[in-house]
Amino acid sequence: MAPKNKSWAFMHLVTKVVLPFQTINVRKAYSYLAASQRKRDRLRQYCSGGFTAANTRRPPGAVSPVSKLALSCNSLTTRSLCSMNTSSSPVEEQYPILPGNILRSPIPDLHLPTDVSIHQIVFDICNTFKDKLAVEEFLTGRKYAYGQLKEAAARVASALYRKGYRKGDVLLVFSTNNVDYIVLMVACAAAGVWFSTASPAFIADELAKQLSHCGAKGIITVPELAPVVKEAVVSEHFKTNVKDLMVFGEATGFEPFQNLLDDDGKAFPDVDIDPVKDVFVLPYSSGTTGFPKGVLLSHHNCVANFLQYGAMVPMGPEDRCLGLLPLFHIFGMTLNLFPTLMAGASITYLPKFLPKSFLMCLQEQKISVAHLVPPFILFLAKHPVISKYDLSSVKRIVVGAAPLEHNLITEFLKRHPNVERFIQGFGMTETSPLTFVDTTQTLGSVGPVVPNTLAKIVDPEIKNPVAVGTPGEICVKGPQVMLGYHKNKTATSDMITSEGWLHTGDIGYFNERGVVFVQDRLKELIKYDGLQVAPAELEALLLSHPDIQDVAVVGVLDEAAGELPRAFVVLRPGSDITEDKVASFVNGKVALWKRLRGGVQFVDEIPKSPSGKILRRVLKAKYL
Repeated sequence: MAPKNKSWAFMHLVTKVVLPFQTINVRKAYSYLAASQRKRDRLRQYCSGGFTAANTRRPPGAVSPVSKLALSCNSLTTRSLCSMNTSSSPVEEQYPILPGNILRSPIPDLHLPTDVSIHQIVFDICNTFKDKLAVEEFLTGRKYAYGQLKEAAARVASALYRKGYRKGDVLLVFSTNNVDYIVLMVACAAAGVWFSTASPAFIADELAKQLSHCGAKGIITVPELAPVVKEAVVSEHFKTNVKDLMVFGEATGFEPFQNLLDDDGKAFPDVDIDPVKDVFVLPYSSGTTGFPKGVLLSHHNCVANFLQYGAMVPMGPEDRCLGLLPLFHIFGMTLNLFPTLMAGASITYLPKFLPKSFLMCLQEQKISVAHLVPPFILFLAKHPVISKYDLSSVKRIVVGAAPLEHNLITEFLKRHPNVERFIQGFGMTETSPLTFVDTTQTLGSVGPVVPNTLAKIVDPEIKNPVAVGTPGEICVKGPQVMLGYHKNKTATSDMITSEGWLHTGDIGYFNERGVVFVQDRLKELIKYDGLQVAPAELEALLLSHPDIQDVAVVGVLDEAAGELPRAFVVLRPGSDITEDKVASFVNGKVALWKRLRGGVQFVDEIPKSPSGKILRRVLKAKYL
C-alpha cells in the first residue's frame, strides 16, 4: 500500500530507479517510509516547518526520500553514462529499435510518479540542502539559499491567496531573468496558479494578445518594461482581464513584489493538485504552423521530463550551472532550472547575453555545466576575445533549441579541450521540452530517445514508419507530451493522434543504433537564435499594408543566428514602395527576433499548391 502523503510517494522512484544500479532492500525502504509518515500531514504544515526530525521521526541528518531520489538519479546517470557502450555497464542496455522501427531509449524505463507536484519536489530538496546556495544573480549578487527559496515561495503563495488567486487562475510574467522569477514560479505551483510567460522583447500589442488569450488575472514585470505593460492592458485590439500590476523592484502604478515576499506565510493555501491533470506552466509556442499557441503542461509532464533528463545527463550538488537561457523560454524555464535544483546544485543567472558579463560569469563563478543555444557555441568557438578568459571549469555543455553543425562542434571542442561532454538535445515546448539526448557522443546527432518515450520516423505523406537511414517526420509518444493547446482543440488534434503520437514537424532519420539526426523542418517555423518566428504571423501583418498584394515569408540560413526571416512580396499594381520601407513597416510592429533581418525581395507571384498552400520550397529553390 502506498503511503498517504504525496511528497513521500516520490520514494517510489528510489525503489524503482536506484534498484537496478545498487543493492536496496525495498521492503525496509518502504517500512521506513511508512514509519516516517505522520497521519493527516497537511501541505501547509509541510510548508511552514517542513518534515523535520521532530515532526516526522526522521533520524537527525537523514536525507529525505525525494532528495535521495534526485541524488541517486544523478549518481546513477554518472555511472550509466560513463560506462555507456561498455561490457562493464551496471545498467543492462536494451536494444533501441523495436519491431516496426519504433525507437526506444537504450536505458530501461524509469518509474515516474503520477502523484507528486513540482513544489513538493522543490520544498523537499530545499529541506535537504537548506543552507546551500540555490540561485543567484551574477550582476547584482542577489541570491537565495535552498532554505530561503522555500520560505520565500511559501510567503508569496500565501500572499497570492490573500490577493484572491485560486487554483486555475493565470499569472503572467513579462521579465528578464532574476531570482524572484524562480520564487514566483514555485509559489504559483504551490497555489495551483497557472504560470505563464511572455518574451521581454514583446511590444505592447503582442503582449496584449497573449494576456487576452491566456486570461491572465495579473502580470508581473521589471521597471524598464512597465510602460509596455501599461500600454498592453489598455489595448484597443485585445481585451484583457488583468487586475493586478506587479513589479520586481519599483515602478509607478505597480505593486512591488517585495510586498508579497513580506507576507507572513500564514495564508499558505492547502490546494488539492492532481499532478497528471492540473496545469503547472502555460508557455506559448507557435506549434506546427500559424499564430502562437498556449501550451498546457501539467506538473507530471514536467516532473517526468526532469527525471528523464536526469537519467541521461549527470549533475550533482558540487556543480555550478549557468542561467543564461531566458526563463520565459521552455529550455530555460524548466530544463535549465529544475534538474539543477533537484541535483542540489547552484545556478547563476544573467539577465541577457553580453560577451563580457557572460565570459566573466563563466570564469569567476567557475561554471561547470552550461546550457546554451547554437549562437553562443559559435561565439565560444570563433571569437578572439575568448582567449583572454579562463574557462577551464566548464566540463559539460548542453545545447538545444536549434540544430548545430558537426563542423562547428568540432571547432568548439578543439578550442575548449576542457569540455568533457558536449551534449545535444532535441525537443519542443509541447514536450516539456525534451525527447532526445545525445549520450553517445555522436557529433551532429541529437542522440537516442529518452527513457519512457517512444519515437518513430514516418513518411510525411502516408505516415508509415520508415527504415534505417530514411528521412521522415519525427513523431514521439511519452509522459512529457502536453495536455494540449489552450483553447484550441483543433490544433491539439492536428498535432497529437488518438494513439498519443505527437507529430513534431521536424524531418530526420535514425541509424542502426537508434541514434537520431535532425535534418530539416517539415513545419514552417523559422528559428532565429533559437526563438520561433511564425511565417503566418508576419505574412498577416504584411498583407495589412495597402501596397502589398501577396507575400510569403521563409527562413534564410545564417551561420550566427540559424535562420533569418525573409519576405517575398508581390506589390499591388502602381505601387512605388521600396524594400526598405516594407521592412521598416514590419520591424516597427514586432519583437526584435521577428524582424525581417533576411531582407525583402519583390517577386511577380507567390507559388502555391491547388489548395492554396504556399510552396515555400519552390521559393527557396528559385531565389535562394
